[in-house]
Amino acid sequence: MRGRGSFHYAGRVPDDPPEEVPLDFAREWVEFVDPSDPEHLIRADLTWLASAWTCIFGRGCAGVVEGRPDDGCCSHGAFFADEDDLHRVTAAVADLTDEDWQLAPVGRSAWTERDDADDAEDGARSLRTRVVDGACVFLNRPGFPGGMGCALHRMALQHDLHPLTTKPDVCWQLPVRREQEHVDRPDGTRVLLTTLGEFDRRGWGAGGHDLHWWCTGAPAAHVSPEPLVDTYGAELTVLIGAPAYAELRRLTELRLDHGLVAPHPASPRPVPVELHRRRPGG
Repeated sequence: MRGRGSFHYAGRVPDDPPEEVPLDFAREWVEFVDPSDPEHLIRADLTWLASAWTCIFGRGCAGVVEGRPDDGCCSHGAFFADEDDLHRVTAAVADLTDEDWQLAPVGRSAWTERDDADDAEDGARSLRTRVVDGACVFLNRPGFPGGMGCALHRMALQHDLHPLTTKPDVCWQLPVRREQEHVDRPDGTRVLLTTLGEFDRRGWGAGGHDLHWWCTGAPAAHVSPEPLVDTYGAELTVLIGAPAYAELRRLTELRLDHGLVAPHPASPRPVPVELHRRRPGG
């Protein structure tokens, strides 16, 4: 992809997307045991979590589909992780008003649809949010009086809630990727290994390389004055628990203070080390 002289845009961006760095580069990882569970091992990508990435929806996001920058990453419906995910979003949808949700007239009767792939799973994992006119049914389009963007996200903010309480799991977790597996150690013990990393293009599977643009590797999106481990504190706490998140922040701060974290090539400069001034919950 061709680069540009500036990575800051206002409003709609050209069809030629902003630059992205190569997918493979040196990364710094840390492993530690969950302070609250000796059988839970966490492996975290500090290069990603110490990066300056932030969501730039509506502020230069080029969108995952060419010609649809206003969709951001909402051009495709969001799949549900499990029944709990579906039930939580269902409850949030019931709280949406017509002032919150532009497509309420068409979405209230049917806001999910079933994946028609031959290998589609059963139950909640076979469902996704409905796609209407090329994007998610919950995406408010430009010009809507209630504001553009995810209706579930906007409603949460209006009620002083975190959007992770109203949006599908896949939506609020992006662009952090959590993978979990049970690992048998040579001594016969078993631990749950949780890996936290960057949800880059490859996280989408084979089709990820065909996305028009993806933000995690784009310098345009690495403009936060604070590291991702800080700005995504609420999400990371849900993903690994409060004690483990506190330890993750401590280790990130310690390694940044000593300059031991391999920098993300999309971040224009090291993120200032301010974590020690705001401990978890501060």
